[in-house]
Amino acid sequence: MFTPARRKYLRRLPLVSPRLWRRRAALWGGAILVAIVAIIFAYAADRAGDLFHAVDGPYPLLALVIAPAGLMLSVLLTRKVFPGSQGSGIPQVIASMHMHDTRMIGAVLSARIAVGKVILTLLGLLCGASIGREGPTVQVSASIMNRVAIALRMPSLKAQQAFVLAGGAAGIAAAFNTPLAGIVFAIEELAHSFQARTSGTVLTAVILGGIVTLALAGNYTYFGVTSAQLPFGAGWAAVVMCAVCGGLLGGLFASTLVYAASGLRGAAGRWLVRHPLLFAGGCGLVIALLGLLSGGATYGTGYAQARSLVEGHSTVPAGFFLMKLAATTVSYLSGIPGGIFAPSLSIGAGLGQSLSYLVPGAPSAAMVLLGMVGYFSGTVQAPITATVIVMEMTDNQQMTIPLMATSFLAFGVSRLVCRRALYGALARRFLLLVQRPV
Repeated sequence: MFTPARRKYLRRLPLVSPRLWRRRAALWGGAILVAIVAIIFAYAADRAGDLFHAVDGPYPLLALVIAPAGLMLSVLLTRKVFPGSQGSGIPQVIASMHMHDTRMIGAVLSARIAVGKVILTLLGLLCGASIGREGPTVQVSASIMNRVAIALRMPSLKAQQAFVLAGGAAGIAAAFNTPLAGIVFAIEELAHSFQARTSGTVLTAVILGGIVTLALAGNYTYFGVTSAQLPFGAGWAAVVMCAVCGGLLGGLFASTLVYAASGLRGAAGRWLVRHPLLFAGGCGLVIALLGLLSGGATYGTGYAQARSLVEGHSTVPAGFFLMKLAATTVSYLSGIPGGIFAPSLSIGAGLGQSLSYLVPGAPSAAMVLLGMVGYFSGTVQAPITATVIVMEMTDNQQMTIPLMATSFLAFGVSRLVCRRALYGALARRFLLLVQRPV
C-alpha cells in the first residue's frame, strides 16, 4: 500500500513526475513547432526571391521602382504596425538573455513582433533587398519557445531563458539543417556559456528540430556538397590571405553597423530622424543600381551565387563581393527587418573566388570555403560557429583544419578593426534603448 507521503515522494521523481513530464512534452512540442515554422519560412523566403527575379529578369529597370517603394513600405510598416521588428533579430534574443524582467522579455519576443519579422523579411526579399532569413528565424523561434515557457509558468527567470536559448539554437539548426552549428551558436553567441541546467534543454530542442527538418525537408546541405581539399604547403598561403582580407572586410562591416546603431550625429542625423522613409527609398535606389550593375547577382540572400561557387558550377561578376557587401550594408542601414547570415556567406564566397587568382597553388573551390569562413568569422567574431556552420553546410570535413585556422586568424584580424563583437554590441545598444526611462 502506498501512503500519501509515499505517493507524494514518487510524484517528485523525475521519471514519473507529472510536472516534469508536462515540461518535457511542452519542450518537445515547441521544438517541433520551431522546426515547422522555420521550414515554412524558408520556403516562403525562397518563393519571395523567385518572384522578384521573375519580374527583374525580363524587366530589370523595374527594380528602380520596386526596390525604393518596397523599402519605404517596409520601414513604414515597421514603425507604424510592427515597432520593434527591425534589424536581424539575433541581438534582441541575446538582449533577452540579460534581462531581469519577464514582462520585458515578453515584449521583445512578442507574437506581434515575430509575425512582423516574418512578413517584413518576406517583403524585403520581394523588393530585392540583400537580407537573409536566418537572423529573423532565430528571433521567431525564441518567441515561440518563450510563449511555451509562459504557458508552463516556469518557476524561475533562468528556466524561461533556457527555453528562449533552446528556441534560438533550434531555429539556427532548422534554418540551415545544421544541428551541431545550432548547439555551438547557442554556446558561443547567444549565451556565451553552457550551464548544466540549460544544456539538456538546448540539446533536446536542437535534436527534435533536426529530426523534424530531416523528415520534412530531407537530408540536404545548405550550400551543396564539395570535396575541395587544401594541400599542405604553398596552398596554405590561401589561409593567411582569406583570413586577413575576410577579417578586415568583416570587421569594417561590423564596425559600420555598430556605429550606425548609435545614430548619426549632426545635420545628417537630424535629417534621417525626420525623413526615415525618404532615406529608405534612397537605400532602395542604391540596391537597384547595384543590382543592375551586377546583372542581378546582388539581390536577395545570395544563396544561389554562393552555392554555385561552392559546387564550382559558375562564377560571379568581377567585384561581386564588393557590390554584395555594399548592397547588404545599405539594406541593413535602411531600417528594414532582415538578417546578415546568408548575405555574409555569399560575400565570403565571392571574396574567396576573387582571391583564388592570386594563389594558383590553392584550388578555387577551397578558396571559396576559406573566404566564406574568413569573412563570416570577421563579421560575427564567433570563430567556432563560423567553422562548424561552413563545414556542415558544405558537408566537407577534409577542410576542417584550414577552415578553423582561417576562422581564428580572421577573428584576431577583425578585433583590430572592430573591438566589440557585432551581435553583442548591438544587443547592448538595444538593452540601453529598451531600459531607458520614459
